[in-house]
Amino acid sequence: MLKIAYHPIYKHPLPVGHRFPMEKYELLPQQLLHEGTCTNDNFFDPEKPNDKYIVAVHDPEYYYELVNLTLDQRAARKIGFPLSRVLVEREVIIADGTIKASEYALKYGIAMNIAGGTHHAYTNRGEAFCLLNDQAIGARYLQNKRLANKVLIVDLDVHQGNGTAEIFQNDDTVFTFSMHGKSNYPFKKELSDLDIALDNDTNDDMYLNILKDTLPKLIDEQQPDFIYYLCGVDVISSDKLGKLGMTIEGCKARDRFVLQTCKNLKIPVMCSMGGGYSADIKIIVDAHANTFRLAQEIFF
Repeated sequence: MLKIAYHPIYKHPLPVGHRFPMEKYELLPQQLLHEGTCTNDNFFDPEKPNDKYIVAVHDPEYYYELVNLTLDQRAARKIGFPLSRVLVEREVIIADGTIKASEYALKYGIAMNIAGGTHHAYTNRGEAFCLLNDQAIGARYLQNKRLANKVLIVDLDVHQGNGTAEIFQNDDTVFTFSMHGKSNYPFKKELSDLDIALDNDTNDDMYLNILKDTLPKLIDEQQPDFIYYLCGVDVISSDKLGKLGMTIEGCKARDRFVLQTCKNLKIPVMCSMGGGYSADIKIIVDAHANTFRLAQEIFF
């Protein structure tokens, strides 16, 4: 069965006019249930994990400044959300969703988190709507539990996974691959193990040709026994924060290729949703829903 992490806390109240489309976290599971892609049995409730799983990745001083709301104002502003106890609780629960989904992926081949993909969170700081790096926490959890040895992070959000790159910069047990817009945020990029920076207006054919030429070779070279897939839908041309030229059908073809590759090679894959900022919330929800539809079609 496809298992999906979801908690009502994922939809966090924000000031009027805030550009982050928080309502997608409520609308997406509703859409999946309405259309019959999922039933209530597919969803599970993440909780607060043991702090030790978070400080295995994040600097303890930074983490406890978050928890105690003592982060200095400049650092808090870089996060982009008003800092609050509920916001920090939300981030911790998202991380647990990815931890538990990682275990489900080992059992069923794939599992997903309605939220997550918080790849701009560094070891000791957060930025760009990311406080804690959920896939980095999940990867280290699997390794510390001896459930995985070599992990591959496939980050296809339109923005570079700069925090993920920094966290694993000196760690050859986790390979970081980021394929992103060249002129998008972050404007100062970190060094992933493999970065592919795409020109503005890159279309479906160009994008898919690069991905299909890269991913199978990378898997063959690295021989991962677990894959994290960050499947942001901000690659679509209508996205307010992306500069690529992909269609929603091209984004779906991207997901199909990644998930089918994992299935064919029998490598467990855990998916975090990542970004999506089109002006029309229906486009965001439909693009994200495609990933879940494909997971059901390919794996079950």
